[in-house]
Amino acid sequence: MTAATKPRFIRADGPDKVTGSGRYTADLTLTGMLAAKFRYADIAHARITKLDVSAARAIPGVMAVLTADDVPDVRFGPFVQDRTLFARDVVRFEGEVIAAVAATTAAIAQRAVDAIVVEFEPLPLVTDLEIGLTADAPLVHADWASYGAAGALVRDRNDASFSSISKGDVDAGLAEADHVITSRYVADGSHAAPIEPRAVVAQWEGNKVTIWTSTQVPFDARAGVCETLELPANRVRIIVPHLGGGFGGKCGFHYEAHIAALAKAAKRPVRLVFSRREEFLAPDRRREGMVIDVTTGVRNDGTITARKAWIAIDNGAYTADSGFFPQLAAMHVSGPYRIPNLYVEAHLVYTNHQPSGSVRAPTAPQSCWAIESHTDEVAAALAMDPVDFRRLNAVDTGVEGPSGQTYGEIGVQQCIEEATKLVGYGRTLPDDEAIGVAIGWWPSFAVPSGAYIKIDGDGSGQIITGAQECGTGSVMTLRQLAADELGMLPEDFQLVYQDTSVAPYDMGATGSQTIFNNGRAVIAAAGQIAEQLKALAAEHLEASPADIVLADGHAHVAGTPSSSVSITELAGIASGGELLIAHGSGTPPSAPPLLGSSCVGDVGMAAFVAPQFSCHAVRLRLDRDTGVVRILEVGAAHDSGTIINETGALGQIQGGVMMGIGQALTEGTLYDDESRQRNPALLEYKLQTCADSPVINTHFVQIATPNAGPHGAKGLAEAPNVATAAAISNALAKLLGRPVRRLPMTAERVWETMSEVDPS
Repeated sequence: MTAATKPRFIRADGPDKVTGSGRYTADLTLTGMLAAKFRYADIAHARITKLDVSAARAIPGVMAVLTADDVPDVRFGPFVQDRTLFARDVVRFEGEVIAAVAATTAAIAQRAVDAIVVEFEPLPLVTDLEIGLTADAPLVHADWASYGAAGALVRDRNDASFSSISKGDVDAGLAEADHVITSRYVADGSHAAPIEPRAVVAQWEGNKVTIWTSTQVPFDARAGVCETLELPANRVRIIVPHLGGGFGGKCGFHYEAHIAALAKAAKRPVRLVFSRREEFLAPDRRREGMVIDVTTGVRNDGTITARKAWIAIDNGAYTADSGFFPQLAAMHVSGPYRIPNLYVEAHLVYTNHQPSGSVRAPTAPQSCWAIESHTDEVAAALAMDPVDFRRLNAVDTGVEGPSGQTYGEIGVQQCIEEATKLVGYGRTLPDDEAIGVAIGWWPSFAVPSGAYIKIDGDGSGQIITGAQECGTGSVMTLRQLAADELGMLPEDFQLVYQDTSVAPYDMGATGSQTIFNNGRAVIAAAGQIAEQLKALAAEHLEASPADIVLADGHAHVAGTPSSSVSITELAGIASGGELLIAHGSGTPPSAPPLLGSSCVGDVGMAAFVAPQFSCHAVRLRLDRDTGVVRILEVGAAHDSGTIINETGALGQIQGGVMMGIGQALTEGTLYDDESRQRNPALLEYKLQTCADSPVINTHFVQIATPNAGPHGAKGLAEAPNVATAAAISNALAKLLGRPVRRLPMTAERVWETMSEVDPS
């Protein structure tokens, strides 16, 4: 542990979770509560020619049945307003909701769903990304041009969002290269697959509704309910009980409005709990499939002269929060490299697949897998060690990045050195083992946030925050930040969070932003409390407030620790008159300027605020008879700025690496010819388990980043998911003699690559 690393402490929510006493949304029971079920499309693209719910409404025990005719006709979406609560006229993917039922039991609700009569006129499917972009392709949204959209978005037909990065003269840069290498990589879509399927409970009291929901973003959920049901914010309260994971899959606004509308119609509380199958099929947050074509020019000495890339991203049927994905993908395919001449274009393509969304580090693992596999191909063309190639071409302090951003002090080069040391890169290995290396990056998301702090009369503190806890531990670390400012212990503070009617706004558990943004807010509020305590102590000790030091639960005069008063005593004094209450907000840092590049479709990701860098090195073993890959050892080195809570940070690295292994080897969504998912179950969709976990060694390159998070911290939670699959790919390619060009690199695809059969 470095000097900058703060002490460890136990999570406040840990005992409840490990003993089973914690209550999740599905555990909630209210008097008179009804069960909800949905009628899904079960067809990927069709016009609704008949919808009859009369038989469902006539079933005893059915209290409400809703369709699009029963709710306001509102289109919504964070980037493109292309969706309604219930399907109107046309369904565009199999999991689209056509109707919702509330009944006295789940069995009766399912009977009612089965009694709903729906007839369809099938419409042409769009499932291939490249075909979807052609001028004569069927339209997923025939009236796309009439939809409201964010002003910066560039859209055309099935191209829901287009972005490009242009720097220098890419054609001239390729012409001056000694070697030009072109590669194509294809990544399947995949799922967040949190262990807790989503659940929602809604109850009305007069004209106000309280909704308990398993969301990562309670304020976003509230905004969605307000928009779609046409309600003011003061009539909607979102509460999040314990949340059983999310990984981005529970970001955004999902089914809160459906259940609120059912509860209002039925005049009773209503609860929805998804089955595992529904968790796979219905939500609009799955990892996007991608096609990546990349060409890189290099000189004989290994320096990059130019890069040109084309990217297609599977948007699915609706544009959830994926409108910024093309620009994000373009940055990741550019990579953290010195590239003087660059042109990258990225297209977000409507298809009749389940909508994509912000699963952990959206577009980054697929892009990094493609570009880092390509990087090893480039190094091989030069007969150059791939680690040496990265040392030569990776960005560094004071260097200009791919979009013209100039970096302050960063640690990518140190990450390369440390990760390779962790696995002994370069040592002699058995014939069936190899080590692969990959570097990656990820931005820190700078957004507004807020927090309240109060010190009670007994000297204990409360932090009231809008931040959301989905297992990351970030919210728990806020106690540590407040304690450091006030000379108290983290255990002296309680947290009040995950309730929109109590706390100030926060973006939620998304974008690795909690410590980065809400941490600044907590420090600001704690600083105000500190000034109040110092003023009280100065009066009590007959000293100047400027001479008061807060430490070890006391306020004392600098240089004379014996002259002190406890914070508990000061809090008691304040509770009889002036109360110790404060609020703070984290002013987000501004995006760095770009020099010498232009970006089309710029939605705010053309430069990375406080960028995080990582290098992962993976040692694996290949069974050549079966194509089965076993990960033996991982070295993960990260520049995430100052580490605030090492225990939580290590957990993030380990969890991100395991998720990356799954994405690399086993996790991928399969579709049949009618665009229905073939593997929406944990038996067929293979997650990694503890038995698959390798040794994971971690090193933090701690560089305090000015104008970033508290004490120079950056984000952390998504970065560990970025480079793992790429490092696995590069180790595997050493054993196969060429890369597997489709993700996930399943045993079948590995075996086919060994057999020189097209693995696609």
